[in-house]
Amino acid sequence: MLAQFTSIAARGARAAALARHAPAMSISAGERPFRVLGLQQIAIGGLSKGALSHLWVDLFGCVKKGEFVSERENVDEDILELGSGATAVEVDIMMPLDPSKKPMVHVPPLNHVGLWIDDLPAAVEWLGEQGVRFAPGGIRKGAAGHDITFMHPKGNDEFPIGAGMLLELVQAPPDVIAELGGKQQ
Repeated sequence: MLAQFTSIAARGARAAALARHAPAMSISAGERPFRVLGLQQIAIGGLSKGALSHLWVDLFGCVKKGEFVSERENVDEDILELGSGATAVEVDIMMPLDPSKKPMVHVPPLNHVGLWIDDLPAAVEWLGEQGVRFAPGGIRKGAAGHDITFMHPKGNDEFPIGAGMLLELVQAPPDVIAELGGKQQ
């Protein structure tokens, strides 16, 4: 009986934490110390990059801009570009180096979406204060050379707000900020 009560109490505490961090309509853009400028990337995983490359490069006409391999992140990826200039969208096609190890970049197939942020450190600090949970690793250089961090798909007791999916926040370079109207650093 005590274990059941403890479980109910824990769920109640979690619900209260989530309610405290529910979306607030009173947050104005002036109070937020950063702007989401636009879509930076989509990352698609599979057991082999061959079919993905055929679709995105050969059939859709994306241009391959680079490659990234990381044993720590269990990934072999090609960095493609859709469109051109400051507003081009990066399409990362990824396969795991070892399909049995985590992270499993091919599960789910749409691995993550990246958003351009005009002030990444301010965004991370402010979102953390609002209860957003970030994945381990902090702000670091990403595959394309931009500073990045990931919002965790799921919240927890300490940080109850999760993104619902893996969401990458990417520091926008000056040309993107100028093109999309963010604040210059």
